[in-house]
Amino acid sequence: MSEMRELYPFLYSGDADAKDDLESVMEEVRRSTVEKAHEIVALRQSVLATEGPRLADCAGRMAEVFRAGGRLFTFGNGGSSTDAQDVAALFLNPGGEARPLPALALTTDVAVMTALSNDIGFEVVFARQLGAFGRPGDVALGLSTSGNSANLIRAFEEAMRRGMLTIGLAGHTGGQMAEIEGLDHLFTVPSSSVHRVQEAQTTLYHALWELTQYAL
Repeated sequence: MSEMRELYPFLYSGDADAKDDLESVMEEVRRSTVEKAHEIVALRQSVLATEGPRLADCAGRMAEVFRAGGRLFTFGNGGSSTDAQDVAALFLNPGGEARPLPALALTTDVAVMTALSNDIGFEVVFARQLGAFGRPGDVALGLSTSGNSANLIRAFEEAMRRGMLTIGLAGHTGGQMAEIEGLDHLFTVPSSSVHRVQEAQTTLYHALWELTQYAL
């Protein structure tokens, strides 16, 4: 409830007359929308300015992987699982004249996900798949708004054991992802808002894709 109040304060105004005044409410909606649009644009620009050189370096390494016949595996939970699927689809089927690249989202096979969750535990749903499919030189890319998802930590540990290139996208200061020794690349979005983090992460991975295409 407190988060909803912060996002849409005009809905919780104590002024009963203002609530009944449609024009006043719509003006508050417009103001809130514009304010949030400016906030996310500023955050995206800040993140790209900060992470630009490291994104280019990461894209260069990804290009080397693809040239050598490597593949991209993506994963995340909740909204981040949708983003993981978007990343895989972007690399695999970019459209236009862009080069299609081998990519697979580990969140798409419901049978595998539920089998591993039921028989072993949810913390292994990505690590076990990387253990089966991952090869030295492949790429493991995980997304999280907090950086604290246990199954992502396990997946990165498995990927590193297999000699894969590891890339993390997280919010805040990176959470537990930032504590993983040996993680090749970590890109963070300095915001406490899940919404802002996910919006900025879409910019990060689209920029990473474009830079990879350019490097190839």
